[in-house]
Amino acid sequence: MFARTGKKRSFQLAGLLIPGTAWLWLFFNIPLLIVLFISFVERGRAGGIKIPPVFTLGSYQQFFDPLYLGIFGHSVRIGVVVTFICLLVSYPLAYFISRRDTRVRNTLILLVMIPFWTNFLVRTYALKQVLATEGLLNFALSSLGIIAQPLDLLFNETSVIIGLVYGYLPFAVLPMYASIEKFNFSLMEAAADLGASPARAFWRVMLPQTLPGVVAAFVLVFVPVVGAFITPDIMGGGKVEMIGTLINRQFGVARNWPFGAAISLILMLLVLIGVIAYFRSGEEGRRAL
Repeated sequence: MFARTGKKRSFQLAGLLIPGTAWLWLFFNIPLLIVLFISFVERGRAGGIKIPPVFTLGSYQQFFDPLYLGIFGHSVRIGVVVTFICLLVSYPLAYFISRRDTRVRNTLILLVMIPFWTNFLVRTYALKQVLATEGLLNFALSSLGIIAQPLDLLFNETSVIIGLVYGYLPFAVLPMYASIEKFNFSLMEAAADLGASPARAFWRVMLPQTLPGVVAAFVLVFVPVVGAFITPDIMGGGKVEMIGTLINRQFGVARNWPFGAAISLILMLLVLIGVIAYFRSGEEGRRAL
Protein backbone atom coordinates (compact mmCIF):
# COMPACT_ATOMS: atom_id res chain seq x y z
CA MET A 1 0.00 0.00 0.00
CA PHE A 2 2.79 2.39 0.93
CA ALA A 3 4.64 1.47 -2.27
CA ARG A 4 1.58 2.31 -4.37
CA THR A 5 1.15 5.62 -2.55
CA GLY A 6 4.83 6.45 -3.15
CA LYS A 7 4.54 5.65 -6.87
CA LYS A 8 1.39 7.75 -7.14
CA ARG A 9 3.11 10.73 -5.53
CA SER A 10 6.11 10.28 -7.84
CA PHE A 11 3.82 10.38 -10.89
CA GLN A 12 2.06 13.45 -9.52
CA LEU A 13 5.40 15.18 -8.94
CA ALA A 14 6.54 14.27 -12.45
CA GLY A 15 3.31 15.67 -13.83
CA LEU A 16 3.93 18.97 -12.04
CA LEU A 17 7.47 19.15 -13.43
CA ILE A 18 6.54 18.46 -17.05
CA PRO A 19 5.15 21.95 -17.91
CA GLY A 20 8.13 23.80 -16.45
CA THR A 21 10.63 21.39 -18.00
CA ALA A 22 8.95 21.62 -21.40
CA TRP A 23 8.93 25.44 -21.18
CA LEU A 24 12.66 25.54 -20.36
CA TRP A 25 13.54 23.18 -23.18
CA LEU A 26 11.35 24.94 -25.74
CA PHE A 27 12.31 28.54 -24.96
CA PHE A 28 15.80 28.21 -23.43
CA ASN A 29 17.66 24.97 -24.01
CA ILE A 30 16.69 24.42 -27.67
CA PRO A 31 17.44 28.06 -28.70
CA LEU A 32 20.73 27.82 -26.80
CA LEU A 33 21.65 24.62 -28.66
CA ILE A 34 20.78 26.35 -31.96
CA VAL A 35 23.06 29.28 -31.09
CA LEU A 36 25.78 26.82 -30.07
CA PHE A 37 25.43 25.01 -33.39
CA ILE A 38 25.53 28.25 -35.40
CA SER A 39 28.69 29.39 -33.59
CA PHE A 40 30.60 26.34 -34.91
CA VAL A 41 29.67 26.59 -38.61
CA GLU A 42 30.94 28.80 -41.40
CA ARG A 43 29.15 31.95 -42.56
CA GLY A 44 27.20 31.64 -45.80
CA ARG A 45 28.24 33.61 -48.87
CA ALA A 46 25.14 35.82 -48.63
CA GLY A 47 25.06 35.80 -44.84
CA GLY A 48 23.54 33.48 -42.29
CA ILE A 49 25.21 30.05 -42.27
CA LYS A 50 26.56 27.84 -45.02
CA ILE A 51 24.28 25.02 -46.19
CA PRO A 52 25.28 22.22 -45.89
CA PRO A 53 27.02 23.33 -42.70
CA VAL A 54 30.81 23.29 -42.51
CA PHE A 55 32.10 23.13 -38.95
CA THR A 56 34.91 25.43 -37.87
CA LEU A 57 36.35 27.29 -34.87
CA GLY A 58 36.90 30.38 -37.00
CA SER A 59 34.26 32.49 -35.23
CA TYR A 60 35.88 31.95 -31.84
CA GLN A 61 39.32 32.62 -33.30
CA GLN A 62 38.00 35.83 -34.87
CA PHE A 63 36.87 37.07 -31.46
CA PHE A 64 40.51 37.13 -30.29
CA ASP A 65 41.41 39.63 -32.98
CA PRO A 66 42.80 42.79 -31.27
CA LEU A 67 39.93 44.85 -32.70
CA TYR A 68 37.23 42.76 -31.05
CA LEU A 69 39.21 42.22 -27.87
CA GLY A 70 39.46 46.01 -27.68
CA ILE A 71 35.68 46.31 -27.99
CA PHE A 72 35.24 43.68 -25.32
CA GLY A 73 37.72 45.45 -23.05
CA HIS A 74 35.94 48.75 -23.66
CA SER A 75 32.64 47.13 -22.71
CA VAL A 76 34.13 45.67 -19.53
CA ARG A 77 35.60 49.06 -18.61
CA ILE A 78 32.24 50.80 -19.07
CA GLY A 79 30.60 47.96 -17.13
CA VAL A 80 33.02 48.43 -14.22
CA VAL A 81 32.49 52.21 -14.18
CA VAL A 82 28.69 51.90 -14.31
CA THR A 83 28.65 49.18 -11.67
CA PHE A 84 30.93 51.16 -9.36
CA ILE A 85 28.71 54.24 -9.66
CA CYS A 86 25.58 52.15 -9.02
CA LEU A 87 27.13 50.53 -5.94
CA LEU A 88 28.39 53.86 -4.66
CA VAL A 89 24.94 55.44 -4.97
CA SER A 90 22.84 52.42 -4.03
CA TYR A 91 24.48 51.42 -0.74
CA PRO A 92 23.77 54.74 1.07
CA LEU A 93 20.30 54.82 -0.47
CA ALA A 94 19.54 51.25 0.62
CA TYR A 95 20.88 52.05 4.09
CA PHE A 96 18.67 55.16 4.29
CA ILE A 97 15.58 53.20 3.23
CA SER A 98 16.26 50.35 5.66
CA ARG A 99 16.44 52.77 8.62
CA ARG A 100 13.01 54.34 8.00
CA ASP A 101 9.80 53.18 9.64
CA THR A 102 7.68 50.60 7.82
CA ARG A 103 5.29 53.01 6.06
CA VAL A 104 8.03 55.29 4.72
CA ARG A 105 10.20 52.28 3.85
CA ASN A 106 7.47 50.71 1.72
CA THR A 107 6.84 54.01 -0.05
CA LEU A 108 10.53 54.45 -0.87
CA ILE A 109 10.85 50.89 -2.13
CA LEU A 110 7.82 51.50 -4.33
CA LEU A 111 9.48 54.60 -5.76
CA VAL A 112 12.58 52.54 -6.55
CA MET A 113 10.48 49.92 -8.33
CA ILE A 114 8.32 52.34 -10.34
CA PRO A 115 10.85 52.51 -13.24
CA PHE A 116 10.26 48.79 -13.81
CA TRP A 117 6.68 49.63 -14.74
CA THR A 118 7.84 51.62 -17.76
CA ASN A 119 9.37 50.11 -20.87
CA PHE A 120 13.18 50.35 -20.83
CA LEU A 121 13.23 51.74 -24.37
CA VAL A 122 10.76 54.49 -23.46
CA ARG A 123 12.85 55.48 -20.42
CA THR A 124 16.00 55.61 -22.53
CA TYR A 125 14.39 57.89 -25.10
CA ALA A 126 13.03 60.07 -22.28
CA LEU A 127 16.53 60.46 -20.84
CA LYS A 128 17.81 61.29 -24.31
CA GLN A 129 15.38 64.21 -24.45
CA VAL A 130 16.55 65.39 -21.03
CA LEU A 131 20.23 65.40 -22.09
CA ALA A 132 19.66 66.81 -25.60
CA THR A 133 21.21 70.13 -26.64
CA GLU A 134 17.82 71.79 -26.29
CA GLY A 135 16.70 69.41 -23.57
CA LEU A 136 15.49 69.96 -20.04
CA LEU A 137 18.92 69.85 -18.36
CA ASN A 138 20.58 72.36 -20.67
CA PHE A 139 17.53 74.61 -20.48
CA ALA A 140 17.60 74.57 -16.67
CA LEU A 141 21.32 75.27 -16.48
CA SER A 142 21.03 78.09 -19.01
CA SER A 143 18.07 79.61 -17.18
CA LEU A 144 20.05 79.62 -13.93
CA GLY A 145 23.00 81.29 -15.65
CA ILE A 146 25.32 78.38 -14.86
CA ILE A 147 26.31 77.82 -18.50
CA ALA A 148 26.51 80.18 -21.47
CA GLN A 149 26.49 77.49 -24.17
CA PRO A 150 24.57 74.18 -24.16
CA LEU A 151 26.61 71.23 -22.94
CA ASP A 152 27.37 68.40 -25.34
CA LEU A 153 25.81 65.59 -23.30
CA LEU A 154 24.74 63.19 -26.04
CA PHE A 155 26.39 60.73 -28.42
CA ASN A 156 29.50 60.11 -26.36
CA GLU A 157 30.73 57.69 -23.71
CA THR A 158 29.54 59.93 -20.87
CA SER A 159 25.95 59.85 -22.11
CA VAL A 160 26.12 56.06 -22.42
CA ILE A 161 27.36 55.75 -18.83
CA ILE A 162 24.62 58.10 -17.59
CA GLY A 163 21.99 56.11 -19.47
CA LEU A 164 23.23 52.77 -18.13
CA VAL A 165 23.39 54.04 -14.54
CA TYR A 166 19.88 55.44 -14.91
CA GLY A 167 18.57 52.18 -16.32
CA TYR A 168 20.22 49.69 -13.96
CA LEU A 169 20.38 51.58 -10.66
CA PRO A 170 17.25 49.82 -9.23
CA PHE A 171 18.95 46.45 -9.82
CA ALA A 172 21.62 47.53 -7.33
CA VAL A 173 19.33 49.13 -4.76
CA LEU A 174 16.97 46.20 -4.24
CA PRO A 175 19.48 43.41 -3.38
CA MET A 176 21.46 45.80 -1.19
CA TYR A 177 18.30 46.82 0.64
CA ALA A 178 17.38 43.15 1.18
CA SER A 179 20.81 42.51 2.71
CA ILE A 180 21.03 45.67 4.83
CA GLU A 181 17.46 45.32 6.10
CA LYS A 182 18.40 41.97 7.69
CA PHE A 183 21.53 43.38 9.33
CA ASN A 184 21.54 43.53 13.14
CA PHE A 185 22.42 47.19 13.81
CA SER A 186 23.08 46.45 17.49
CA LEU A 187 26.43 45.08 16.27
CA MET A 188 27.39 48.62 15.25
CA GLU A 189 26.56 49.83 18.76
CA ALA A 190 28.64 47.03 20.23
CA ALA A 191 31.57 47.98 17.99
CA ALA A 192 31.25 51.61 19.10
CA ASP A 193 31.23 50.53 22.76
CA LEU A 194 34.48 48.65 22.11
CA GLY A 195 36.11 51.83 20.81
CA ALA A 196 35.67 51.42 17.05
CA SER A 197 35.07 54.57 15.02
CA PRO A 198 31.97 54.64 12.75
CA ALA A 199 34.17 54.12 9.68
CA ARG A 200 36.04 51.19 11.24
CA ALA A 201 32.79 49.63 12.47
CA PHE A 202 31.38 49.88 8.96
CA TRP A 203 34.40 48.27 7.27
CA ARG A 204 34.92 45.54 9.88
CA VAL A 205 31.33 44.75 10.90
CA MET A 206 28.59 45.99 8.59
CA LEU A 207 30.17 45.62 5.16
CA PRO A 208 31.25 41.96 5.62
CA GLN A 209 27.76 41.08 6.88
CA THR A 210 26.05 42.77 3.94
CA LEU A 211 28.59 41.67 1.32
CA PRO A 212 26.22 39.10 -0.31
CA GLY A 213 23.89 41.97 -1.21
CA VAL A 214 26.80 43.93 -2.68
CA VAL A 215 27.92 40.93 -4.75
CA ALA A 216 24.35 40.33 -5.94
CA ALA A 217 24.08 43.98 -6.97
CA PHE A 218 27.41 43.73 -8.79
CA VAL A 219 26.27 40.67 -10.76
CA LEU A 220 22.81 42.08 -11.55
CA VAL A 221 24.31 45.33 -12.88
CA PHE A 222 27.67 44.37 -14.40
CA VAL A 223 26.53 41.38 -16.47
CA PRO A 224 23.66 43.08 -18.37
CA VAL A 225 25.60 46.35 -18.73
CA VAL A 226 28.49 44.61 -20.51
CA GLY A 227 26.03 43.09 -22.99
CA ALA A 228 23.78 46.14 -23.33
CA PHE A 229 23.04 47.41 -26.83
CA ILE A 230 19.90 49.54 -26.62
CA THR A 231 21.40 52.26 -24.41
CA PRO A 232 24.77 52.46 -26.23
CA ASP A 233 22.96 52.59 -29.57
CA ILE A 234 20.51 55.34 -28.56
CA MET A 235 22.62 57.40 -26.17
CA GLY A 236 25.87 56.85 -28.06
CA GLY A 237 24.41 57.50 -31.50
CA GLY A 238 26.48 54.69 -33.00
CA LYS A 239 29.73 56.33 -31.84
CA VAL A 240 30.25 54.14 -28.75
CA GLU A 241 30.93 50.51 -29.64
CA MET A 242 30.19 47.86 -27.06
CA ILE A 243 30.00 44.10 -27.24
CA GLY A 244 26.18 44.21 -27.26
CA THR A 245 26.05 46.55 -30.25
CA LEU A 246 28.64 44.33 -31.97
CA ILE A 247 26.42 41.26 -31.52
CA ASN A 248 23.39 43.19 -32.74
CA ARG A 249 25.28 44.28 -35.86
CA GLN A 250 26.49 40.75 -36.60
CA PHE A 251 22.96 39.37 -36.57
CA GLY A 252 21.59 42.41 -38.41
CA VAL A 253 23.57 44.42 -40.95
CA ALA A 254 26.65 42.17 -41.19
CA ARG A 255 24.61 38.93 -41.24
CA ASN A 256 27.56 37.09 -39.72
CA TRP A 257 25.49 34.79 -37.55
CA PRO A 258 28.32 32.41 -36.50
CA PHE A 259 30.44 35.27 -35.17
CA GLY A 260 27.47 36.84 -33.38
CA ALA A 261 26.58 33.47 -31.85
CA ALA A 262 30.16 32.92 -30.69
CA ILE A 263 30.28 36.32 -28.98
CA SER A 264 26.89 35.63 -27.36
CA LEU A 265 28.14 32.35 -25.89
CA ILE A 266 31.27 34.01 -24.55
CA LEU A 267 29.05 36.56 -22.81
CA MET A 268 26.89 33.73 -21.48
CA LEU A 269 30.04 32.20 -19.99
CA LEU A 270 30.64 35.53 -18.27
CA VAL A 271 27.10 35.40 -16.85
CA LEU A 272 27.73 31.88 -15.57
CA ILE A 273 30.93 32.95 -13.82
CA GLY A 274 29.07 35.86 -12.22
CA VAL A 275 26.24 33.64 -10.96
CA ILE A 276 28.71 31.14 -9.50
CA ALA A 277 30.51 33.97 -7.73
CA TYR A 278 27.20 35.22 -6.34
CA PHE A 279 26.17 31.85 -4.91
CA ARG A 280 29.62 31.30 -3.41
CA SER A 281 29.49 34.69 -1.71
CA GLY A 282 26.04 33.83 -0.37
CA GLU A 283 27.36 30.58 1.09
CA GLU A 284 30.29 32.37 2.71
CA GLY A 285 27.94 34.98 4.14
CA ARG A 286 25.70 32.31 5.69
CA ARG A 287 28.73 30.56 7.17
CA ALA A 288 29.91 33.84 8.68
CA LEU A 289 26.54 34.28 10.32
